Amino acid sequence: MLEFLRKEGIKESLINEIEKFRKFYKVEGGLEYRIPQPKYDYYGNEVWEQAITALLCGENILLVGSKATGKNVLSENIANVFGRPKWDISLHVNTDSSTLIGTDTFENGQVVFRHGPIYECAKWGGFGVLDEINMAKNDSLAVLHATLDYRRIIDVPGYDKIRLDDAVRFIGTMNYGYAGTRELNEALTSRFMVIDMPSISTGNLKKLLIREFDNIKEEYIDQFAGLFQDLKHKSENSEISTKSVDLRGLIGAIHLMDRGLEANKALEMGITNKSFDDFERKLIEDVIRLRIPDKLERKEIFTN
Repeated sequence: MLEFLRKEGIKESLINEIEKFRKFYKVEGGLEYRIPQPKYDYYGNEVWEQAITALLCGENILLVGSKATGKNVLSENIANVFGRPKWDISLHVNTDSSTLIGTDTFENGQVVFRHGPIYECAKWGGFGVLDEINMAKNDSLAVLHATLDYRRIIDVPGYDKIRLDDAVRFIGTMNYGYAGTRELNEALTSRFMVIDMPSISTGNLKKLLIREFDNIKEEYIDQFAGLFQDLKHKSENSEISTKSVDLRGLIGAIHLMDRGLEANKALEMGITNKSFDDFERKLIEDVIRLRIPDKLERKEIFTN
């Protein structure tokens, strides 16, 4: 991954600092399996430099942006680059302190404390990804205030107070406008450096598609990248919802095409049918037809 950062034009001084970090903070406890091996690379020089600089300074970061901006991809890439085990902590309305830190349980006939993901992350120097942080109730996240600020502690009632390993960092992610989301309170937001995640550019989307599909013809790289940008543009203009602006769905549809499914049927499964409104589906189909002909077969899209 460090070579990838060099190709992306990340400053050599930052890469040298990452190498020092990796050498100084070793992974213990047999947790090497928790270091993610990302399927996708995150493309975006400016965002990379912001994230790396903040994490090297010991800060936690909050990745904020709309759908398909690569928040979870970047989180995986960051943990891999720093060589740290990663804990994914999915937050929701029923999340409470015991979900995050741990709770009492029975083991061998006695009550013991079962560690939660925040506790494990703190103990082993991991990178904790607080996914969809604005889905959880603000009062349930209040238990993290001492964990996320300069105190860097977890005080477990009835047990002990532990200090976070120096390598621990937390990465929050949040979308705007999803059902069930809420504004983060000021106290929690102040504990993060916030990165506003930009939408993927056409150039970076082409890089992603070329890396994922090394046998795809260049003209269809252009068409699929253009299709995604067309859908995003219509969504930004409130002509369609964000449901069809689905990069995972587009990549999945191209995989189906590579297996032999006709392009229109694959895109129907990966993009069009993500909307459950008949009128909106018709609009999406019209956008697709402008880019991708009906009955387009595999041999026309791929070189082999």
